[in-house]
Amino acid sequence: MKLKENSSAQKLRGAYYTPLPLAEMMVKLFVNDKSIRTVLEPSCGDGVFIDALDDVSMIKQLENVTAIEIEQDEAEKLEKRVKGSKLVQVLNQDFFDYYEKENGKKFDLILGNPPYIRYQYLEENQRTLMSDILVSQGMKSNKLVNTWVGFMVACVNLLEENGKIAFVIPAEILQVAYAEDLRLFLADHLSKITLITFEELVFPDIEQEIVVFVGEKGGEEKGIRIIELNNLDDLKNFDIDTNGFQKLQHVHEKWTKYFTNTEENELILKIRNDKRFQKLSDCALINVGITTGNNKYFSVNSEIVKQYELENVVRPLIGRSAHAHSVYFENADWKENVDAGKAAYLIDFPETDYDKYPDKHKEYIHMGEENEENKGYKCSIRDRWYRIPSVWVPDAFFLRRNNLYPKFVLNCCDAVSTDTMHRIKFNEGIEPERVLLSYYNSISFAFTELCGRSYGGGVLEILPGEVGNILVPRLDNIPIGIVRQVLKEVDQIVRADESIEKALDMVDEEILINRVGIDEKLCTDARNIWKKLQRRRLKRG
Repeated sequence: MKLKENSSAQKLRGAYYTPLPLAEMMVKLFVNDKSIRTVLEPSCGDGVFIDALDDVSMIKQLENVTAIEIEQDEAEKLEKRVKGSKLVQVLNQDFFDYYEKENGKKFDLILGNPPYIRYQYLEENQRTLMSDILVSQGMKSNKLVNTWVGFMVACVNLLEENGKIAFVIPAEILQVAYAEDLRLFLADHLSKITLITFEELVFPDIEQEIVVFVGEKGGEEKGIRIIELNNLDDLKNFDIDTNGFQKLQHVHEKWTKYFTNTEENELILKIRNDKRFQKLSDCALINVGITTGNNKYFSVNSEIVKQYELENVVRPLIGRSAHAHSVYFENADWKENVDAGKAAYLIDFPETDYDKYPDKHKEYIHMGEENEENKGYKCSIRDRWYRIPSVWVPDAFFLRRNNLYPKFVLNCCDAVSTDTMHRIKFNEGIEPERVLLSYYNSISFAFTELCGRSYGGGVLEILPGEVGNILVPRLDNIPIGIVRQVLKEVDQIVRADESIEKALDMVDEEILINRVGIDEKLCTDARNIWKKLQRRRLKRG
C-alpha cells in the first residue's frame, strides 16, 4: 500500500491507496460483461483502478472512463500518464461538486476507494453538499456521517438501470448506527449485494478493517451474500459465486447477521418468535454508566481518599471490566480491588455550597483546576465542573466492551460504575437473579454477538439499546431456590476463570432443556452461532 509522506494531510483527505491486486480483482469481476461501456472512478488518487482496467485488458472494450480527483498534484500525475488517450478523461475537482452539476450523466460501472473523512474534517461547502445528497434520498445527515457514505449514495444514483458498483469501504457499513440509513438505501436500490471481507487487515498502517462492496442494479432481486477471505493472497483462487444470496429484509438492520447462513437465520427468527423468550429491555432499564467527563480524576484509589480526606464523599466503584471477576459483585470483591490499589472509589461531591466544603476537598478541586482537569468538554459545561450528574446505584452492571464474552454482574454492595459499564435497573416485581441467570446460556450469548458490534483488536462492544435487544428465556416458573443454586455455580465458574462454556453447558441442560423445554438441538445450534461469530471477531484481534 502506498501511503503519503504527510500523514496528517492524508488523514484530512482520508486517502489510503488500494493495493493493485485488490483493484485488479475488483475489475476482473466485470471483465466478461460486454454491457459495460462507461466507467467512473470518483476519487482516483494515483489511478490504480485505471491501471487495473488496463492490466486485465478490459479498457479496450470501453467507450469512456471518467476519473475524478480533488488533489491537483495527483490529477496532474494521472493526466500525464494517460496523455494522448481519448478514452480516459481526468477531472480535477471535488466529486460532490461534480455530482451536483453533472448528475444527468450515468455510468455502467463505478469503481473506487472513496475517501474516509470524518465530518469535522470536511470544509463547510463539502458538508452542505453531502448533506443535500443524503437528505434528498430521505436519509439523516449528522456529524457522525463519514464521506464514504455520501460517495456511495451519489454513485448508486449515477448508475445506469443495470449498472454495477464496486467499492473498497470500511467494514463499519456492516454495523454502525450512522450507516443504518445507507444499508436500507442500498437494499432498496440494488438487486444484488456482495460483501467480500478479509480476516487480516488490508490497510494495517491505519488498522482500518475494510470490505469490498459489490452491488448491481436491475434484474431479479437476489439479496445479499458475504464471502470471507483470509487476506489478499486468497484473491488468487477467488470465486465470487462461492456463497448463495440471502434475502434482505428492507428494514434498518445490521448486516453482521448475514455472516450466518440461511438455516442459522431461520433459527434466529424462530427464537425471536418464541414466546418463551423476551428482550432484556422487557425486564429492565438499561442505561449508560456514569459519565464523569474525566475518569482518571474522579476514579481514585484508597491512597488519594486518605490524602484528601474524601471518605465521606466517595462511593464504591466498579470502574473497569478488569474489576469484575464474578457474577455477584459483593463487598468482599470491592475490598479486594481496594486492597490491590485499584481506582475503586468514585468521588461524588455534594450539592452543598463550595464554601462549606472541607479544606482538603477544596485542595483536591484546586489541584484539578491547576492540572486543567476541568477543561474537558463534559466537565466544562457543568455549573460546577467537579460535581458529577446522574449518580445512582444500579441493580446490576453489563460490561460495554468485552473480549471472550460480556459479564452480567449483580450489584450486591451499592457500587456505581463509570461508562465502561452499563447500569441495569430492574422493573418492579422482577427478581434480579432470574434475569442474571437467564443471560448465561448459548442462545442469549448468540444474540449478544448478533446485537453487538466488532471493533479492532477483536473487541465486542455493545451499547445500551443493543443490550436491550438480547433475547433471554423467561424463567418465571422456575423455583427461585433452583435459580439461585445454578447462578451461584455460574458465579464459581467465573470466579475460577474457567471456560464460560462450562457454565453454558450447565444452564443449557438444567434450565433451558429440563425446565423451560427448549429443544437440545436448538441450544447446540445457537452455541455454534455464538462460537462462529466470536471466532470471526477474535481472529481479527
